[in-house]
Amino acid sequence: MGQENKTIEKYISEQDETIRPRLELIHKTICAAIPDAEERISWGMPTFWKGRNIIHFAPARKHIGLYPGPEAIEAFADRLIDYKTSKGAIQLPNDRDLPLDLIADIARWSYEKTGSKLRREPGRYKTSRDLHKADENVIDNVFYLEEY
Repeated sequence: MGQENKTIEKYISEQDETIRPRLELIHKTICAAIPDAEERISWGMPTFWKGRNIIHFAPARKHIGLYPGPEAIEAFADRLIDYKTSKGAIQLPNDRDLPLDLIADIARWSYEKTGSKLRREPGRYKTSRDLHKADENVIDNVFYLEEY
């Protein structure tokens, strides 16, 4: 089955059984926070979408990466001081409790921010190539954090 047809539930079911419960918690938390967002697999990761990618998450060896983009990292910097971050990514260590309230707040903020960008910038993405180019920072951070 191609990635474009895979659901987030299917993606999670294919992960190591030790990490599945954490991925399910993140999935449920984001679903509850932004119930109108479309779910898909984008860039090989569970993604919530509203006209463009809002937030991604994916497991790594020692953490789960949450990828809301650089603006969210900046907006929540004061609440992220206990986590390793990069330009658009947050590492949620597997040996610590998940900050579900923080994840929900970031998802809601990102959803609202995406909606306002779509209203303010009609036609910004003329092709899917333009949209993929906009997500390059997120993908760069994914590969950077996978090294840890």
